[in-house]
Amino acid sequence: MTIEKVLIIEDEAVVCSLLVEIFTRRKCSVTTARTLCEAEGAVARESFDLVMLDIRLPDGDGQKLLETLAMLPERPMTIVITGNATVESAVACIRAGAVDYLVKPFTPTQIDMVLKKVQSFQQLVQVNQLLSNTQDSGEGTLVSGSPAMLRLRQMLERVAPTDATVFIHGESGTGKEMIAREIYRRSPRRRQPFIKVNCAAVSENLIESEFFGHERGAFTGATERREGRFELANNGTLLLDEISEVSVGLQAKLLRVLQEREFERVGGNRTIKVNVRIIATSNRDLLRRVEDGHFRQDLYYRLNVFPVSVPPLRERPEDIQVLGDYFLERFCRKHGARILGFADSARRAMMLYRWPGNVRELQNAVERAVILSGHDRQVTAAALGLSAAGGFQSELALIAPEAVAASEAPVGGAEPEGLPPEIGGENGHATLSIAELEKRAIRIALQQTAGNRTLAAARLGISIRTLRNKLHEYREAGDALECVNE
Repeated sequence: MTIEKVLIIEDEAVVCSLLVEIFTRRKCSVTTARTLCEAEGAVARESFDLVMLDIRLPDGDGQKLLETLAMLPERPMTIVITGNATVESAVACIRAGAVDYLVKPFTPTQIDMVLKKVQSFQQLVQVNQLLSNTQDSGEGTLVSGSPAMLRLRQMLERVAPTDATVFIHGESGTGKEMIAREIYRRSPRRRQPFIKVNCAAVSENLIESEFFGHERGAFTGATERREGRFELANNGTLLLDEISEVSVGLQAKLLRVLQEREFERVGGNRTIKVNVRIIATSNRDLLRRVEDGHFRQDLYYRLNVFPVSVPPLRERPEDIQVLGDYFLERFCRKHGARILGFADSARRAMMLYRWPGNVRELQNAVERAVILSGHDRQVTAAALGLSAAGGFQSELALIAPEAVAASEAPVGGAEPEGLPPEIGGENGHATLSIAELEKRAIRIALQQTAGNRTLAAARLGISIRTLRNKLHEYREAGDALECVNE
């Protein structure tokens, strides 16, 4: 936290001058007030990062101003000053919203110490807000027009008011995290923290600390105690994203927390009890992982209390146009673009394309199209990265032209009229499925980047996690890509 604007409410000239000098040296903008009336006027005119408030003022009790400050949209940090300290007044001020308490006379060193505490406290508040991310946003809106999503919405309405553990499964990009947030927003815990931990993004040697926290000295680099995600989510909701990626060893500890609602920090021996609602997501078949011995059966049943299956976008075509229009409006606002809607050819292409990346792919395609289309124009199929008949043309042409050329090579007949080469198949034309085209694009991207997965994922326009999952699927199917550097 950076303190830039300070309001000093103090009627003693000597004390006020000292505080002004201290904050001026810190290059802060300082406003002073000697009475409650002046202070209320200053607070009404502008916002402040910090308020130094004397309790005894000529026209009233400064403690009343604490209540006003606590109700402000941008609530400042407040330090109370008094020359007549009592335990009762200190407790009352802290309860009213003050973060610390100074007794006159005080020294500049004492001020510096208090300010360090205030900054540390505010930093913790901001980190918690960042982790919770409870503010609603357009990205979290559940937009749909299909019967399948209507049924899913009805299920969410039933389970959200309960404390039941929810397991959301579906392909990558279908909106599992958005559905988790929808459950949270409709739950009685909506005013408590919503904490997310991405189990696939945290390294194996750190994930236990990420879950449960650690004590100082628990391992190399643990220079101070740190609370884990379960502690941060206490009384709220914890989202375990991509739970299938948790190692078998950690699954046993996770099972204990889900059963007993208690754990110990890494390197600690004190048992910490928590009251947390669990929502888990996965894009893999967890039951198959259980059968393969990669996931504990007891943990699977503990998570699978209320399963929610999110259908892929290709199985709910009614949502394609609805989501397309929603994303178009949103990204026009974001980028300040004036777009005249989708061209008819673009709408046809959107409906014909199978969207293997689901809603996330559609969202990215529409945002790119908004940027490419310019003002006062319609979005075309080409701007979306699709052929007029909904093929995977543009993306492969940009990333893997060899794959496009291979898919277009005729075997002995002409290309069927009206179909792009990659979805043709009549009259002896070479047929390639979307899955095969996808695999070819990944192979060529990896070859072009010498097996560098991060660069390959960037070229393909997908996340490194999605690429890793695809390569894992190929290996499990006995078809590992030879160009991958393991």
